[in-house]
Amino acid sequence: MDIATGATDLTGKILIAMPGMGDARFEHAVVYLCAHSDEGAMGLIINKPSGDVTMAALLEQLSIDSGPELELLHVHFGGPVETGRGFVLHSPDYMSGLTTLQVADGFHMTGTLDVLETIARGDGPAQWMAMLGYAGWGAGQLETELAQNGWLVCDASPELVFDIADASKWEAALNSMGVPAHQLSAEGGTA
Repeated sequence: MDIATGATDLTGKILIAMPGMGDARFEHAVVYLCAHSDEGAMGLIINKPSGDVTMAALLEQLSIDSGPELELLHVHFGGPVETGRGFVLHSPDYMSGLTTLQVADGFHMTGTLDVLETIARGDGPAQWMAMLGYAGWGAGQLETELAQNGWLVCDASPELVFDIADASKWEAALNSMGVPAHQLSAEGGTA
């Protein structure tokens, strides 16, 4: 599939990992695609909170003062690439003075400390998720995985990304397409 020759640009869409993908890091993963082009793709896993990194601990490590409201919020595992690098996927009511990327209607992404500082002060975006790392695909790699039935693609909504509990996002994403999770098979096929 060649985006330059008219194939679909999936930027701003959701990838839903199919059963039997074979990579435990992506088992039941729901990935918000922040960029997709002929050169590859970049996305953030939105349903896998880090078991051991809280927002309060991350902010403390970065010497950013925060209040108790962030104490129990977990940073998400955004993907296996550059796991020391942070990203905030957020609503469009915040724009960094440095670098905010408008991904799609309703979604922006910022990868600089200023967004964390505003969140810690309580005047950041209304909806947000902080991630460490990202999911990346080289040129043609995502298209190959799609052709091999590794992923389903659905539309993103702020409700799906920000409001639904992480443990329910995979099934909710499938339901948004009218696909019952219990009917999925780890075996791919072609018609």
